[in-house]
Amino acid sequence: MASRLANPRRFVACSLCQWQQRLFTTSARRLAEKPAPLPPTPSPPSAPAGTVPLQKPKPELPGAAIKAPRSYGARLDKFTPEPLPRPIGMPGPPHPNDNSGYDPRTIKERRDDFVNYDKHLARRRQLKAQMARPYFRDWSNLKFDNGKSFLAPPRPFKAEVSLFFPNFVGDTLDPAHGRFRATTNVLHGKTSIVALFQGRWAEDQTDSFLAPAANPALHALLADARGDDRLQLVRLNMEDNTLKAWLVSLFMGGLRRRLAASEWGRYFLVRRPVTPEISESIGLLNSKVGYVYLVDHLCRIRWAASAAATPDELASLVKSARTVLNEMERDRQDLRALEAAGQI
Repeated sequence: MASRLANPRRFVACSLCQWQQRLFTTSARRLAEKPAPLPPTPSPPSAPAGTVPLQKPKPELPGAAIKAPRSYGARLDKFTPEPLPRPIGMPGPPHPNDNSGYDPRTIKERRDDFVNYDKHLARRRQLKAQMARPYFRDWSNLKFDNGKSFLAPPRPFKAEVSLFFPNFVGDTLDPAHGRFRATTNVLHGKTSIVALFQGRWAEDQTDSFLAPAANPALHALLADARGDDRLQLVRLNMEDNTLKAWLVSLFMGGLRRRLAASEWGRYFLVRRPVTPEISESIGLLNSKVGYVYLVDHLCRIRWAASAAATPDELASLVKSARTVLNEMERDRQDLRALEAAGQI
């Protein structure tokens, strides 16, 4: 103790060296260690007969769902769009916190991830893949049928094999809801026709499906379902460029004058970039093209189309929307029967 008091600088320096040695030793040990595999999760009990089962993650299907030009990979000289061969979407059901920027990790979990060398390598591969994408590839791919990546299916995908529409968070035109509203809260419990676009040209492509003059049969179906609000139109303006998003926000008043007040809460300005995993899963293969999705009351993608509408796709959209509406009504009747029987 006397030696420490006699030379306090040496004592402080030694303590600092010991602290640094413990820190770097711990970091190196964490880099070398591999986390132990988690025990298998027990399967949940099956639902009683006659009840509506909870939505579970679907198994990931092998291979790409869509064979179409992309913003990466080899350049194609010829391409003819084909109907979707199988359902598209995310394997797991969406949550309002997904893709919102919210990080549920604790400080310890963040530190462990920071010193995890495998995660650093994975992040490096993602950045390399993004930097290797040609900037003008999406523009050059517009020469194929105005950017049409696939044709809409003639009928909706079956509910039991359909995959999920991801959650997005953005600002709506409705001042009452404020900023950062989740699309899952709007889509759940209703049949929705979702238009996803970036830019005016892509929005005009989605209007070829949704405009009253282009698809009067769809608006007749909307008018029939407007009483109990079973069918709705949702528009997602995907603008990840900060300057462009700021310009769009300046003209929110003009968008409100263009749309009815009942539609303000269903127009989203999404500022966060779409991840490559989401783009590949839902068929968002060209950011300059508009896409239309038919999403059921459990947020499953039952039908999808890209670019400008064809006459067959217009008829297919109305037919599929009517089918999904009937399925939702049957589920509601089953739910009311269970509530009356006191089973839920």
